[in-house]
Amino acid sequence: MEFKIEINAPKEKVWNVLWGEKTYPMWTAAFSEGSRVETDWKKGSKALFLGAENSGMVSRIVENIPYDYMSIEHLGMVMNGIEDFESDEVKKWAGAKENYTLIDLDGKTELHVFMEMDDTEDNKAMIEMFAEIWPKALANVKSLAEQDAIIPPVVV
Repeated sequence: MEFKIEINAPKEKVWNVLWGEKTYPMWTAAFSEGSRVETDWKKGSKALFLGAENSGMVSRIVENIPYDYMSIEHLGMVMNGIEDFESDEVKKWAGAKENYTLIDLDGKTELHVFMEMDDTEDNKAMIEMFAEIWPKALANVKSLAEQDAIIPPVVV
């Protein structure tokens, strides 16, 4: 699945909105209110993508090229604080990547999000859910990045 949006802001600001400690929960609220991430965003680091219930996904930062590209590999789930890498549910999608590419358009930014997802009957509900939610999440990124507010830089 691929999604993209043009944002009237430089790549650095869009990057800081995507991965900023305060802004990440704001744009990912489209997926789940109370979303947050626990990571340092460094290549090879573990990332816990959690919701208000302390449940979510266990992932790894595969690549981080500041202001250009971030690749995240999803490895397992977290339920009630317990990490699961072995269940049949996890095995359906473990190893899938989510890639973010930022392209400079003369001071504007084109943000591409690519999610690996097999178009199978098992994944049909998730595909439909993401097709509905990703445009909302990207609209949140756009809104935050186009504000006059100063977004603190993400240090990696």
